[in-house]
Amino acid sequence: MTTADADDVRRIALSLPETVEKEAWSMPTFRVAGKMFVTIPDDETSFAVRCPMHERAELIAAEPEKFWVPPHEAGSNWVRVRLAALDDVHELRDILVDSWKQAAPPRLLEAWSL
Repeated sequence: MTTADADDVRRIALSLPETVEKEAWSMPTFRVAGKMFVTIPDDETSFAVRCPMHERAELIAAEPEKFWVPPHEAGSNWVRVRLAALDDVHELRDILVDSWKQAAPPRLLEAWSL
């Protein structure tokens, strides 16, 4: 099994409809309709995605080796995911698609079935 990496995050994110890459805060960010849905921070060992607060606590409690939140993001609707802890690129894609769906406008969700 090959561990997913930042290149996989970029490739999958850019494959989603109307996604664009834009640098912000000195890191790659990926957006749909102007809304950010994934970032690749720091040393590229993890990525951050949108995640409703009520789901985030459950994710972290269930799989703390995979999901975490740095203190400065505690009040946000984002969660970090460690690339090395993912099962495979299919899990990576599922996570990215879920975040994309949270940011995409209704017209895209209706037009493209994930």
